[in-house]
Amino acid sequence: MLNFNNYKTMASFNDILQKNSLVLIDFSAAWCGPCQMLAPILKEVKDEMGEKLSIIKIDIDKNQAVASKFHVQGVPTLILYKDGNQVWRQSGLQPKHELLKIINSFS
Repeated sequence: MLNFNNYKTMASFNDILQKNSLVLIDFSAAWCGPCQMLAPILKEVKDEMGEKLSIIKIDIDKNQAVASKFHVQGVPTLILYKDGNQVWRQSGLQPKHELLKIINSFS
């Protein structure tokens, strides 16, 4: 999983969305219980999907401008991009089997 704090500009963030076929963005916060429950689920999803999926974790408290740009109003919020285009978005805790089903439908 990539942490958004590793990127210096929005341009480099947008490059990630354009260069990777499938990108799942996880908007979360350290104080969010469901976000903490989602973290190991996302790790398992990444392990199963391998190189087919990139996951970017964004802490909304450390990256308020990015959260605002993506109109995040609650956490966790997951947004899936395929070839640079948003194809799915959901707020709330998602079970692993549902995430895999959704992601695989776009791969």
